[in-house]
Amino acid sequence: MTFGVVTFPGSNCDEDMVYVLENILNQKVERLWHKDTDLKGVDFVVLPGGFSYGDYLRSGAIAKLSPIMGSVIEHAKAGKYVLGICNGFQILTESGLLDGALLHNDQQKFICKNVNLKPASNESGITKDLDISKSYKIPIAHGEGRFYADDATIKRLIDNNQVLFQYVDENGIASAEANPNGSVNNIAGICNEGRNVFGMMPHPERAADKDLANEDGRAFFESILKNC
Repeated sequence: MTFGVVTFPGSNCDEDMVYVLENILNQKVERLWHKDTDLKGVDFVVLPGGFSYGDYLRSGAIAKLSPIMGSVIEHAKAGKYVLGICNGFQILTESGLLDGALLHNDQQKFICKNVNLKPASNESGITKDLDISKSYKIPIAHGEGRFYADDATIKRLIDNNQVLFQYVDENGIASAEANPNGSVNNIAGICNEGRNVFGMMPHPERAADKDLANEDGRAFFESILKNC
């Protein structure tokens, strides 16, 4: 599989993603620049974390206007795969490829720490090979990560099994205490109805190398490779 990793002005996790895909998972990677429109024939587009355009206006609000996003939207609408992590998730919601919005954390502070993350279902490529009875230790690093949508949208996401991940405690329970940012229903990631566009706030690419003493995130990418 060939992955395309997009770099926007202010991206800071693009090289982390390239490293994991190339060096840990032995996949071919194309670096894609935000001003270009050619996706270079990639199978899977990744929008990495960072602070695109300095998070002016709203996180992802300017990045959605970058020339490459027109091609990313066409790629997604053709049923091909897109993953947005952290700022990438914000860009996907701003672009209308995913429902909801990412608001300022409820305590109005930037949060950088490990959290416990649990798959909500096995119905999407990124979760299909994950253990839904297990919690995974994955880092977060965001100031605007509070997932929000109206009640009707939340019901639809749940009914359609479009919720990918929830923040949980050490026992795998989605409690208020385990919710780091105030996200509705502890939601940490969702997909679209077609299950080809994935968005999540935590960073699995920061937990995929044995040298970091945490490889929980590697399972997310291995699930993608097997099922997408």
